[in-house]
Amino acid sequence: MQERARDQVFRAEKEEVDDFHFGQEVAGVFDDMVTRSVPFYVEIQRMVAEMTADFAVPDTAVYDFGCSTGTTFLNLDPGVHPSVRFVGIDDSPEMLQKCRAKLAEHGLKRPYELLCLDLNDGVRIQDASVVLLVLTLQFIRPLNRDRLIADIFRGLRPNGCLLVVEKVLGEDSLLNRLFIKYYYELKRRNGYSELEITQKREALENVLVPYKVLENRELLLRTGFRFVDVFFKWYNFSGMIAVKQ
Repeated sequence: MQERARDQVFRAEKEEVDDFHFGQEVAGVFDDMVTRSVPFYVEIQRMVAEMTADFAVPDTAVYDFGCSTGTTFLNLDPGVHPSVRFVGIDDSPEMLQKCRAKLAEHGLKRPYELLCLDLNDGVRIQDASVVLLVLTLQFIRPLNRDRLIADIFRGLRPNGCLLVVEKVLGEDSLLNRLFIKYYYELKRRNGYSELEITQKREALENVLVPYKVLENRELLLRTGFRFVDVFFKWYNFSGMIAVKQ
């Protein structure tokens, strides 16, 4: 297995910080980036795999929207029936290339396919028992989120579930400021410098648009999901499960 490359994308000072892009540079270090940037990332992955194992139905599909380098699929694989088909969707060819290589390296045996699609354009899914949006919905333009969730809802089987993990806003400005402060302290503990934190924040400013937890909940409920609950919360990060009846 290849050693995980360390994230140094924002280590050097840039004359101009461009919008964040999941291109070759980010894809090459993404596994380290997400592990050091997302609180309890390993535990979130374990929880997602645990819940997927309970909802995934034999001879159906599990979709991962924003599948990135395929880490989630590898975590799901041991607990899901071999007849379940994995479908990964990402708009970054570089991420999908990394994903294909990783799945091949780990010898994934089940049927799977990887598609390069922009979720902002909507999506058609079929016979899904589980759909994952792990740190993905936040990158979809707000005007397109209702349509995407509606597309997912239509393609889910009865009793299927949608798992959403997101960076979120605090419910008021005081708590939001505190949560952001605690988050940057976590990044410092994980080895990021002040320059790295500042430059990445600037790069994400126009790309990552978080909602409040209640806004995400209302989005899921108005789409038609019968049961919506929070399964993870850490300051400005949240995980939610929505079940279609």
